[in-house]
Amino acid sequence: MKIKKNDCEIEIESCTTFWSRWKGFMFQKEKITTGKVFPHCNSIHTFFMKQKIDILLCDKENRVKKKYENFPKNKVLLPKKGVVTIIELPVGTSQHFEIGEPIHFQ
Repeated sequence: MKIKKNDCEIEIESCTTFWSRWKGFMFQKEKITTGKVFPHCNSIHTFFMKQKIDILLCDKENRVKKKYENFPKNKVLLPKKGVVTIIELPVGTSQHFEIGEPIHFQ
């Protein structure tokens, strides 16, 4: 699955199993070049991550409600009202997405 916006195209893994939701990007040493989407999720942590990430928080229509650029490792993103999906992205890619705009998965 991918998300595409103008000249930005990012391969996305849907994290729907216990294992994929638990692991996310934890312990990954290689540079993050893909994204992960966590449906039915309104908070995350970045413990045991080796690098920063960008984060999009989306509502039930997949519209961006909030975004974080260069979110640091070893931090907690507390639950946000109205958020039902979280998308973790490589650093520098959230700049392509605006608050209020819908995310389209292909």
